[in-house]
Amino acid sequence: MMKTTTMFRLLTLTAVLGLAACGEQPQDMTGGGVKQDDAPFQGVGGSQYAQAGWKAGDKGSWEQQLKSRAQYGQNDYTRMGAKP
Repeated sequence: MMKTTTMFRLLTLTAVLGLAACGEQPQDMTGGGVKQDDAPFQGVGGSQYAQAGWKAGDKGSWEQQLKSRAQYGQNDYTRMGAKP
């Protein structure tokens, strides 16, 4: 009788601890002063790494810089002078 009571208590304790480990605290981003990201074309804040001719905050200028970089800087055919 004593063994069954002890075993029952041990199983109950294990079940309670197991269920407590499964709980999850809610994770929301409303607290803590989370700063939302700006749009990429908003700029780098006058950094020395900004491309010459690109105007911060101008979406059209940003898209033009991306197109020209893709065409001339990342296209091996135009960069090496070879014809496809």
